[in-house]
Order: sequence, then C-alpha cells, then structure tokens
Amino acid sequence: MTQVNRLRIVFLGTPEFAVPTLEALIAQPNVEVIAVVTQPDRPAGRGQKIHVPPSKRLALLHNIPVLQPESLAKSPETVEMLRVLNPDLIVMVAFGQILKKAVLTLPKLGVVNLHASLLPAYRGAAPINWAIINGDRETGITTMFTEAGVDTGPILLKKFLPIDPDIDAEALAKQMSVAGAKLVVETLEKLAIDGLQPERQDDSRATYAPILTKELGNIDWTHSAASIHNLVRGLIPWPGAMTFFRGEVLKIWKTSTELPSGEFTAGHHDSLVPGTIIVEGKEVLVRCGDRTAEALRLLIVQPVNRARMSAIDWINGARLKSGERLGV
Repeated sequence: MTQVNRLRIVFLGTPEFAVPTLEALIAQPNVEVIAVVTQPDRPAGRGQKIHVPPSKRLALLHNIPVLQPESLAKSPETVEMLRVLNPDLIVMVAFGQILKKAVLTLPKLGVVNLHASLLPAYRGAAPINWAIINGDRETGITTMFTEAGVDTGPILLKKFLPIDPDIDAEALAKQMSVAGAKLVVETLEKLAIDGLQPERQDDSRATYAPILTKELGNIDWTHSAASIHNLVRGLIPWPGAMTFFRGEVLKIWKTSTELPSGEFTAGHHDSLVPGTIIVEGKEVLVRCGDRTAEALRLLIVQPVNRARMSAIDWINGARLKSGERLGV
C-alpha cells in the first residue's frame, strides 16, 4: 500500500455494530471520513416510527455527509458522487449490500471490510448468530480486502475471541464491535506502512452463515438441552426462539443448562414427553431430549401480548396443570 499522508475514507455501515469503527476512524488524526453511506431511514417497531441508522446519527453529529441509497448497485448517481469525492479507501462494516465492480474499483487503495468471524468460517449474513447456535466456544473478527464474492477477499488481520457459554448474540456483537474497531485501526496503520501481506482464503475450508428466518426460532424439544439453549441465545434480538403453550406462541428469551439444587433426575423423568413442564420450587424446567432425558431451565419468557417476565411468574399466572407441555 502506498504511503498516504492523510487517508480520505468513505465509510459504509449501518447498525450499532458499525458505530465503534466509525467512532474510531473519526478520532484518528491521520484519517478524514469524507462521507458515510448507510441504509435508508425506515419505519420500525409497533408504532412504525421512522428509524434513523445509528451510523447516520453519528455522522451527522460530526457534520459528515451521509448518503442513503436503497441499493448502491441500482444508484449510479450515488456511485458518481463517491467518484467525485475521490476517496483513498473505503471501509465497510455491516453495510448489508454486496458491492459491484464500480464501487470496488473506485478507491485508490481498495475496500477494507470488517467481518464478524474467523474467515473463511461463517461467510455470510449472520456469523455471530450461527457461531452461538452451533455451540462454538471461540469466534473472532477478520479484516479483509473486499472482492466481488461474498466474504471471499484476501485476509489482512484476525483476532480470536472466546464465546461465553451463556452470552447471547446481541451481547457478543457488542464485544466484537469494540474489538473490531481496534482491529480496523490497526489494519489501516499497518497498511499505511506496507506492513501487511494479504493472505488468500482457503475456499475448501469455507463455512456459511445464512440469513436468519422466523421459522428457525421454532424450538424442537426433542433436541438436547444444550442445543436449545444455544438456539435461544443465538436468535437474540431477532427473531427470538419460540414455542407453543395451550395453542399460543410463547417466546423464550433466556434459559440455562445449569439445574437447580434439587437436581433433575433423569431416571425419574424418562417417561415424560419432550416439552413437558416441570416445576421444582421456584424453578421452571422443561424435559428435553429424545433418547436421553435432559432438562432446560426457563428464565425469561414472553406470552402473546404480554411483556417479558420470569418463568416462575408466568407459570404462577398460567395455573399449570399436571403434565402440560410446550410445543403444542
């Protein structure tokens, strides 16, 4: 990378995950963020109020021009505006769009992307969620040069991060966004002095993290307690894990695989159908597993048209009958 006195950067990013990196770039004395490109303002929530992307809010606080095309690929006027700005580099974090050649070839020094996995593992839209759903104990972040493929470009730097067995995807994303901001700054510093040799990815080792769907959240109580626990925390904040109780949807927001002091005795509950609710003192357990009886503690749930509540408060209000179960 050729030495540049002060990097003129266009930043592409939308959600909260992108904000720490944008903050870090704005704070760098050798960087000038000349524009921020983000998704359009959109209605969100029950009231359908217009939601302003977090990266836009930060940019406006610093008087940085903001561009919000519905799609860069279908907005030649936006691409032309970027061309006129003549950036040295584009930095992309959770932008949510695949870049075409017209944008990839626009900056002198290329496009640097921050991806929330240890590439080539978990290419795609939801790497944080799938790492948790799959029960991984370690993840990481990667900076890379962006190419036309999805997360296929040459790797610049990586940082490994542990995954706490009870952390959810939202909390892990916050940790990774802060670590990612530092990694982007380190990447740019090393690129500026030609201190990095990009490394091609081994495509044969690639795994994928497809976009999440609402259907993914439907809990199968014949699965193990650990796998259900991982699903619950991996689908926070969206779409959330769910089951049925008395024919109505019940959201499951927090669980634990640690059982209360009055231990769940597998032999005693072998005959119970998966999904059967078991109340032990103030603890709410659910019988899980197909061949081997296990139990999962419910901690926070949400019935239809109700606020989130503790599982025991929900059970007390529901006046549980013997043998009732989830999933029906």
